[in-house]
Amino acid sequence: MAKVNPRTLSGFMELLPAQQMKMERMMQLLRESYALYGFTPLDTPVIESAEVLLAKGGGETEKQIYRFQKGDSDLALRFDLTVPLAKYVAAHCAELSFPFRRYQIGKVYRGERAQRGRFREFYQADIDVIGDGKLDILNEAEIPAVIYSTFTKLGLTKFRIRVNNRKLLNGFYRMNGMQEKAGEIMRTVDKLDKIGPEKVKLLLIDEVKMLPCKAENVLDFMAIRGTNAEVLEALERYRGMDEVFDQGLEELNTVTKYLQDFGVPEENFAVDLTIARGLDYYTGTVYETEMTEHPEIGSVCSGGRYDNLAEYYTDRQLPGVGISIGLTRLFYVLGEQGLLSDEIVTAPCDALVLPMTEELGFAVSAATALRRAGVRTQLYAEKKKFKAKMSYADKIGVPFAVFIGEDEVKEGLLSVKDMQTGEQVKLAPDEAAALISARVAEKNAGSVIRE
Repeated sequence: MAKVNPRTLSGFMELLPAQQMKMERMMQLLRESYALYGFTPLDTPVIESAEVLLAKGGGETEKQIYRFQKGDSDLALRFDLTVPLAKYVAAHCAELSFPFRRYQIGKVYRGERAQRGRFREFYQADIDVIGDGKLDILNEAEIPAVIYSTFTKLGLTKFRIRVNNRKLLNGFYRMNGMQEKAGEIMRTVDKLDKIGPEKVKLLLIDEVKMLPCKAENVLDFMAIRGTNAEVLEALERYRGMDEVFDQGLEELNTVTKYLQDFGVPEENFAVDLTIARGLDYYTGTVYETEMTEHPEIGSVCSGGRYDNLAEYYTDRQLPGVGISIGLTRLFYVLGEQGLLSDEIVTAPCDALVLPMTEELGFAVSAATALRRAGVRTQLYAEKKKFKAKMSYADKIGVPFAVFIGEDEVKEGLLSVKDMQTGEQVKLAPDEAAALISARVAEKNAGSVIRE
């Protein structure tokens, strides 16, 4: 029989066990961090009706979506976690308590060209706060505060959350007579980091059909730089020229103040007028997060405020604010840069019980006792020589080996070996569990990311 070549499709990530453990650790820390702020977990289906997912329709989204027929059903794989959230809230709004705070970590699918750091199947880690009719601006400051806390727990320190407000931009374009092209301008300006001001200027002139002088005005506005206080002060000279601009400026001032109150250091957030987010549904505060020592990577976490999450599913006004971490991309980039720590335990267990006798009863009891005490324990049942057993222990990187020989059976004790230091002691099962738990906790006290 001809063998099929075992291969993984381009754009799909498959990790070896040690790397998978690091990914799982990152997701665990994300869940703990999100839960600390009162977000509830949510899991929506990977497959939805194409009609539901494409309610807004058109654009790049429809080109990239994985869509297929099953019988008479027109189905699609979710391309983000926001549209399924909109459907979920619209379907269950009578049963939910508002503001509804949810987090979701799940795979999404986009049929775009696979390239370095870009995947067709990838994890997103989202948080959103949805209001019923209204949603206080305090939430727009808390969302990036959650990201600051989360990244810090992961071990990242050299990152910056860049903040802007779409009302500020819309107001600026209105006062300059460009309101009809505001969406096109913002989508074009959103490419500043990727292609630079000169190419953006050409796009504004050639594709958006702006006069060169107006394109210059836009780029001059985007070039306002300095500390957060200096940027906000520079924006004051535009106050009073447009009502929408003034509202955006007030909101930006408020978010900046509350970010400081939430304990986010100024070096980790910056008012940046170039941030617009390409998606039209953002209506207020917008965010993008960059790793300051690797700006070439681009945004690893982005989002913003939207006035009506579920407008394509219900007439009920459901404003919200949210942010999304591109988790697979972040993990890939950190690994490529050598920033994933080797200090944390990546073995599938904390203790490997190695029986050295024909009778396995005591070894089984020992493994059971360790597990009941909360120690992740694997029982090695293969009838191999001692050297092969130790080779297996080394390969999986287990922190502790537990030997069960004739003497241990007679004494009712366990021989526990620290595989890193080589130290070996004989202990009662409860003492062994306490020792292993304490040492593993020490090993796992470090961050999953090193800088």
